[in-house]
Amino acid sequence: MVDEGPIAGDEDSHIKATSNVSLEQRAWNIRRKALLMGEVQGQGYIGQALGIADVLSASYFHALNYKPTDPEWEGRDRFLLSIGHYAIALYSVLMEAGILPEDELETYGMDDSRMPMSGMASYTPGMEITGGSLGHGLGIGVGMALGLKRKKSDAFIYNLMSDGELGEGSTWEAAMSAAHHGLDNLICMVDFNDQQADGKSTQMLCAEPLPEKWEAFGWHTQRVDGNDMKAVVKALDIARNLEAKKPRVIIFNTKMCKGVPFLEEREISHFVRVEADEWRKALAVLEEGKPQ
Repeated sequence: MVDEGPIAGDEDSHIKATSNVSLEQRAWNIRRKALLMGEVQGQGYIGQALGIADVLSASYFHALNYKPTDPEWEGRDRFLLSIGHYAIALYSVLMEAGILPEDELETYGMDDSRMPMSGMASYTPGMEITGGSLGHGLGIGVGMALGLKRKKSDAFIYNLMSDGELGEGSTWEAAMSAAHHGLDNLICMVDFNDQQADGKSTQMLCAEPLPEKWEAFGWHTQRVDGNDMKAVVKALDIARNLEAKKPRVIIFNTKMCKGVPFLEEREISHFVRVEADEWRKALAVLEEGKPQ
């Protein structure tokens, strides 16, 4: 869905990927911004930010319709961050998209910052909901999707949630409701990194087999490698262009700390420990893998 020019009669068009900035480069930029913000506080959910960067890049620079100068544009697609602790990742892509100014990067997590460590809609332009109480995002998404239907809007709801939220009953209540109402304007994206605070998600409360579960609830289901840009783009295109009158879910298998090998290897990565001298090392390692 590349659009390098304005919509007719609309000089403030939604942003799309430009020919000289690849989605891979955007993802690299998102990872770099996240690391720089993490260095400011010396902490943050950096493992998740590095892992989901490819999905965020494809979402914001390929799939979503929005206007950087008007985050509340009525015709926008809504991107819901159900997992509020992923805020550092969303801030990074909002900066990359021009919704947040990059000169606010060093205010991350500070008093009076527009970028608190857990996402809050009242603070941050482009942040649609306040996440953090896991299992609420999809339910909110169902309500928003119903509202857009009643307004006869062409906009989509994209809800990003974690694999840990699959253990919440409210998630499956929302999934059942979405199918009942035939919400073909709702796309749920599950970040399956198999990590929770207490260990692997599959060892806490295993939700497998996931594709079969979602299909049984009446959803069109895909499962792809969330760190393979071509696969991510294809999955997003299929979800958006599907003719079936049903909600769509994409399960993205992602790797925590993707792009920084020495962090990828750490056993505990839900809130990965990064020593003070390792932030610069991580940035240097990321630089070595910069897209050409």
